[in-house]
Parts: sequence; structure tokens; C-alpha cells
Amino acid sequence: MSGSPRSVPDWVVRLIADAKAVDGTPPFSDQSLVDYRMRDRELVAIDEDAAALVSPKDAEFVVSPDSRGRGLGTRLLEMLLAGGSTLFWAHGDAPAARALAASHGLEPVRELLHFVGEVSPSGRVAVDEGGGVIETFVPHKDEDEWVALNARTFAHHPEQGSVTRADLEQLEKESWFRADNFLVLLRDGVMIGYCWLKVEDDRGEFYVVGVAPDHQGEHLGSLLFDAGLARLAELGIRSAHLYVERDNAAALRLYGSRGFTQDSIDIQYQVSTGSTRGY
Repeated sequence: MSGSPRSVPDWVVRLIADAKAVDGTPPFSDQSLVDYRMRDRELVAIDEDAAALVSPKDAEFVVSPDSRGRGLGTRLLEMLLAGGSTLFWAHGDAPAARALAASHGLEPVRELLHFVGEVSPSGRVAVDEGGGVIETFVPHKDEDEWVALNARTFAHHPEQGSVTRADLEQLEKESWFRADNFLVLLRDGVMIGYCWLKVEDDRGEFYVVGVAPDHQGEHLGSLLFDAGLARLAELGIRSAHLYVERDNAAALRLYGSRGFTQDSIDIQYQVSTGSTRGY
């Protein structure tokens, strides 16, 4: 990262809102937008009709709903391929995205499932004796401890595990951020788990739930998820959603046991090693 944080251009903000209204899912992840603000991603655009946020690792792009069907998606993808991008996220896995990927020798390599469910807490959340205590995140105090715990918890996750303190501080500036929706589990004063909630447009999101690797297997994920449900219910939120990797069997069992079901899917595509297309 170099230089001070920058703002997302107004026209990109409008493009994101327009695409989300039509597609039902945002075209860029929150982390991609944070990366752009922190200068870890760059904006590639065709006029104000199509935009991509590009990092050395991957790219996400969108075409304005009013400009679709004109070949802009193909043009932008070929610009990105020519620039060296090899990984691309398709949020929502639309038929047009699948066709575009196939036509350019891209193959699916990751699947991120979107789950939805009703907020129906099972009752008061308690921590067993010796298990710890659930408190709320304290800004300007807990950042370093959380970043270190998150890095250990998601050491093998290419996006979540690389969140920095600067990234976290950017997220704390988002309009939806509330410290009392960021639950942390402490044992003997040490943070060992967390359930971070995002509440926006009267809908809750389990933004990220994590448990320290050396405490996994103690059912703390279930406890934290239930604490999140209880918090959402306290706020009057009736529905919630979350994203989970398809290969995270333990998380899928937990969410399914709480009545959450798959709603959609995000696909990450990669340039096929056998592709003969020249870009």
C-alpha cells in the first residue's frame, strides 16, 4: 500500500447500487472495496458503463444493467486477461457469466455459497463455566488482537486471512459498523473467538465467524453463532444471510442445523492451464 486511503468514485458507487438492485447481489465484495481504498486494487473501466477492481491476485467486474448486451463484458474481460489477471469472481453465478467464462477458457476453482435464514434464537446464550465470556469489540483497543486471531483462524483463506489492521480500521468507518454488533469471546482475558455482524437495510449478515485453531472442536462456533442470532433478534432483525466456502463441512452443518439454506452461489474462475487463447 502506498499513499493515504482514497474514496470510491461516485459513479462506481451508483453502478454498484444499480447492479445490486437488478442482480440481487453486490458486484464487488466489501474486502475488494476496502482494498481499492487502501490502494491494493486498481480500477479498470470502460467509460462509466463497466468497471473492474483488480488486485495482483484476482479481479471482480460488472457491467451497468443499462449497458448489457453490447459486448462490454467481453471487452472488459479481455482487457483484464491482457493485463495478466488469471482469477475472476462471478457473484451470483448468472448464466451470462458462465457463458462468458467458458468462451474465454476459464474454469471454476472455488465456490462461495450464499445462505439465508430466519432469525429465531433458541433462547439465552450462556457460556459454560470456564468457557469464557462474550463481550463486544472495543475500538482502538482490540484491533491488533483481533487481526492476529483472524490471521491464525483463516491462515489458509486467501482473502479473510490477509485482513490487516488498516483494513479493519477502514471497515470500522463504514456506515453499517457498530461495535456492539461485533461479539468477541474471551477466556481468561484472551480473545479466542468472534462473531461479527453486519446490519444493513433491516437485514443481518454474519460477516465473519471464527474460533482460534487451538479451541476448535469445543463447539464455540455454535455458541458464537447463537449469540449472533440472539443479538439480531434483540435488534428486531427477522432475516439473516452469510457466505461460506462449499468445502467448509463443519460450518455447513452448523448453518443447516439452524435452518439456513442455500440461496445463491459465487464462482471463482481461473484461466485454464490448457487454454490456447492468446491474450
